[in-house]
Amino acid sequence: MTAGLKSHLKGLDSGDSSQAIGNVLRESLSSQESFSQKHGSMSADIIIEATNVSKWYGTFRALTDVNLTVRKGERIVICGPSGSGKSTLIRCFNRLEAHQKGEITVNGIRLHNKMRNVTEVRKNVGMVFQHFNLFPHMTVLMNCMAGPMWIKGVPEAQAKKTALKFLERVRIPEQANKYPVQLSGGQQQRVAIARSLCMEPAVMLFDEPTSALDPEMVSEVLDTMTSLASDGMTMVCVTHEMGFARAVADRVIFMDWGQIVEEGNPNDFFTNPQHERTKLFLSQILRH
Repeated sequence: MTAGLKSHLKGLDSGDSSQAIGNVLRESLSSQESFSQKHGSMSADIIIEATNVSKWYGTFRALTDVNLTVRKGERIVICGPSGSGKSTLIRCFNRLEAHQKGEITVNGIRLHNKMRNVTEVRKNVGMVFQHFNLFPHMTVLMNCMAGPMWIKGVPEAQAKKTALKFLERVRIPEQANKYPVQLSGGQQQRVAIARSLCMEPAVMLFDEPTSALDPEMVSEVLDTMTSLASDGMTMVCVTHEMGFARAVADRVIFMDWGQIVEEGNPNDFFTNPQHERTKLFLSQILRH
């Protein structure tokens, strides 16, 4: 019994004490349930949580004590100079890279060296790379059908229906029966986005998706990504496309030397950066 409850009960007769205890315990339980429901809801809302994450390549420290939480529906843009750890970080989120220190939890699954359910994580994490990584010997349609069929065991007819839906979603349904080599770079990247969407992931990771494209093809990919963002897709994007960041991001994160230097909403980040390194980066990247 707490001191507060003892004080409250002091001077009451036994019948009153019994009633008071019942009332106080019911209030306490109600309060605990309310907190538990609120806390549980917040936890369920988290798609990615990284805590004190560090990674080394030999003696080179690529990531240093990175902390990041991504909630359902958030659109996060990560920017920074080459070699700052941006791509390494998001590759850790689907275990393409292994971290050596700290904890990463993705969609409720903790990532670690002894885990045997990496496939379970990747089922729920879509990844779009710089260089498309499409299967050259497969048609666009089969590229989109392969993952659901091979990894999720989806029947062929259902996989085809889903593939056609998402090819329509990225506005290239007419390319379904072509091979990647027959497409432009922008079209191939949109196929890569559709392929990831076919797995119906909880979060999409974009690793500089426009960096390998000719300038005139960049807008078609960014338009597709912007459309996904407006539909509520949870997204973590590594990019130098600052116009996209301004228009779409809920948060912009600046990294350097494997650390998060600064983060904030787009308006604050671009108009009132706090760190000198952030100011220098923005002055250089926004100059042209």
